[in-house]
Amino acid sequence: MKQPHAVRHFRITMKLVGSPAPDDITWLIRCPAFALVACHAKQCVIARRIESMCLCGRGKMLDEKANLKGKVAALLGGGGGIGAACTIELAKNGVDVVVLDKDGEALEATRAAVEALGRRCVTFKGDVLSKQDVADFYALAGKEFDRLDIVVNVAGGVKQRDFLTASEEEDEGDIRRNFGYVIQSIRTAVPLIERHDRGGSIINFTTIEAYRGAAGFSVYAAAKAANANLRRALAVELATRNIRINEVAPDNTPSMGNATALRPELTESFADISPKVFEKAVAVQIPRGVQASQEDLADAVVFLASDLSRSITGIQIHVDGGTAAAGGFLNWPGGGYCPAPLGESLKLLFPDD
Repeated sequence: MKQPHAVRHFRITMKLVGSPAPDDITWLIRCPAFALVACHAKQCVIARRIESMCLCGRGKMLDEKANLKGKVAALLGGGGGIGAACTIELAKNGVDVVVLDKDGEALEATRAAVEALGRRCVTFKGDVLSKQDVADFYALAGKEFDRLDIVVNVAGGVKQRDFLTASEEEDEGDIRRNFGYVIQSIRTAVPLIERHDRGGSIINFTTIEAYRGAAGFSVYAAAKAANANLRRALAVELATRNIRINEVAPDNTPSMGNATALRPELTESFADISPKVFEKAVAVQIPRGVQASQEDLADAVVFLASDLSRSITGIQIHVDGGTAAAGGFLNWPGGGYCPAPLGESLKLLFPDD
C-alpha cells in the first residue's frame, strides 16, 4: 500500500539525519519543518511524542511568559460572583491570594476552591464602604505575605434610583463604593508592592455606564467615570515605579449585582420572559449575540495581571461582546444595525399602530 506523503517524507528525513535519541527530540521541535512532518506521521511513535511535546511546550511557554506563578494578589470584592471568578482564575495560574468581601459564606467557598488548587488564600470579612476595613485588610496582607504583585479592585455596585429623589447618604455610598475606596486601595497597596523591586499590576473594574448616559444610575456612572481619569493619571505617575494600572469594563455580564441593581418591578418583569425571547433580546444589543461570562472577565484580569501585558498601562478593556464598539447601534429585528428602529423594525415593534 502506498504510504502517505508525510510518512514517506518523515522516513526519508530520519534516514538523512538519523533516528534521534529521546534527548534529541527537542532538536526536532526547534526545527519547524521536521516537527510539522513528524506531527503528520501519526503512525510513528516518535511523531506522536513530538506532537505531544509541541503542545505541552506551547502551554509551558505561555505560562513562563505570563510569569504569574508564585505571585500574590489582593482582591477587594473577590469573594463572590465576578470577584470569585477572578480570584479562582488567578489561583489556577499559580497566584496566592488575599481576599476582602462582605459575604462571609462566599469568602469561605472561594477560599476552599483556591486551596483545592494548591494555592494559599487568606480571607478578610469586611466592606469597602469602611475605611478601617480597607486599612485592616491591607495590614493583614502585609503581615501574611512578604510581597504583593497584583491588586484587583472589583467591588462596586448600585441600586437604580432617580437622581432628584436620592439622598445624600445614597450618593455618598455610591461614590465611596465605586470610586472612593479605589483611591484608598491603590494608595495603601503601592508601599506593599514596593517592598520588592519587581513592580506590580493594578486592575480596577469600571462599567460601560461610565461611557454613556445611564439614566437612573447617574451618580454611580459618574463615580465609575472618575476611575477612568484616575487610571490614566496614575498610569503616568506610577510608571517610573514599574507599576501598571488598567481597567476592565463589563456591560451586562450575568451576576447577582446586576440582577439586584434594577428596580424590583423591572426585575420581576423578566419572570415570564422565555429563554428564547431573552436570547433574541441579547442578539439585538450584543454584536456577538451572547453575554460575556464571569470567566471572560476573569481571563481579562489574568492577562492584565501577567507579564503578557507588561507594556500595557493606562487603558481599559471592554469585555462586553462588542456593545461599547457598537456605540448605540442595535441589531433591530427586521432592520439590522441602526441607532433607531426603521421600516420593518417599527412594524414589528408596534404592530397595532
